[in-house]
Amino acid sequence: MSETINIRELNDLIASKASFVSMIRTGMDRRIIGQKHLVDSLLIALLCNGHVLLEGVPGLAKTLAIKTLASLVDAKYSRIQFTPDLLPADVIGTLIYSVKNESFEVKKGPIFANFVLADEINRAPAKVQSALLEAMQERQVTIGDETFRLDNPFLVMATQNPIEQEGTYPLPEAQTDRFLLKVVIGYPNKEEERSIIRQNIVSQQTPITAVIKPSEIVEVQKIVEKIYIDEKIENYIVDIVFATREPSKYGLQDLASIISYGASPRASISLALASRAYAFLQGRGYVIPEDVRAVCHDVIRHRIGLSYEAEANNITADEVITAILDKVAVP
Repeated sequence: MSETINIRELNDLIASKASFVSMIRTGMDRRIIGQKHLVDSLLIALLCNGHVLLEGVPGLAKTLAIKTLASLVDAKYSRIQFTPDLLPADVIGTLIYSVKNESFEVKKGPIFANFVLADEINRAPAKVQSALLEAMQERQVTIGDETFRLDNPFLVMATQNPIEQEGTYPLPEAQTDRFLLKVVIGYPNKEEERSIIRQNIVSQQTPITAVIKPSEIVEVQKIVEKIYIDEKIENYIVDIVFATREPSKYGLQDLASIISYGASPRASISLALASRAYAFLQGRGYVIPEDVRAVCHDVIRHRIGLSYEAEANNITADEVITAILDKVAVP
C-alpha cells in the first residue's frame, strides 16, 4: 500500500515539475520544423545526464536543435568542429605560458560548457575522439596537475555524416557504447519542408527565451532517478539485452549468424535510465513495457555488431532489434 502512495506522490511531483517539458517543446517548435523524435531524444538525454550520437545528412537542423535547447535552458553552449588536424588540447584545453606572471596558466577548452556540439566527430583522429569520450565518461578534465569537474548538466551531442567516408575515422564500437542514445534522423516530409522554407526566408527569427535554469534541470534529474522500475520490467530489459547475446535461447536462431557480438551491460543500464526519462515525459512515476520499447532502438542500435552475412543481405541493426522485441515476452 505504501508503494502505491509513493507512486501517487511521485506522479504529483512529476506533474508539478514537468511543465517545462511542454515549454521546451514549444520553444523548439519555433525553430525546428518536424524532428519530434530528435527533440524527445535530446530531452531524454538531458533528463538522464547522458549523451547523444546523431547520424544524418547535412542540413537536418542538428546544430540548430542543440543550440536552441541550450538557449531554452539558459545554459552555456559550445561547438567543436572536428577536423583531421584537431588536437586533444583544442577540445579540453591546455597550459599557456604567461610572460607577465612567469608561470603556466590553464586555458580551458570548449568542453567546459553545459551543451557541447561535437560536429562530425568521425573527422577527427582517434586521440581527439578519446579525449572527448574520456571527458564524457569521467565528467572531469585534467590539464597539467589540475583536475576540473565539468558543469552539470553536461550533454554532448556528437554528429556523424553517414554519406562521406573519405578522410574519416569511424568511432570504435567500444567508444560508441559511451553514448546513451544513437539517433538516426531522416528528411522532413513535404509539408514540413514547405514550413522550413517559409520560416527561413523571413528576415527576422522569433527570439528564444530561457524557460528553465541548469540548476532546476539537476533537480528534475533527481526526480527521474526516483521513478519506479518493477522487477518484471527489469527482467524484460535483461531479456532484451540477453537476446542480442544468445538469440538461439529466445527462439531467434536466424539471428545467430547475423549478430557478431551482443550489447554490453551498459546497454541494460542505459535502457533502464532512458525508460525512466521516457516515463517522466509521459507524466508517469513508474515504467511500463511501452517505455522500454519506445527507447529500445535508440539505446541498442550502436551496441550490437552485425556480421558480414548481415551486411551482405542489407540487414540493419534496427531490423534485428525489431525482431527481438517481437519475440521477447512482454510482462
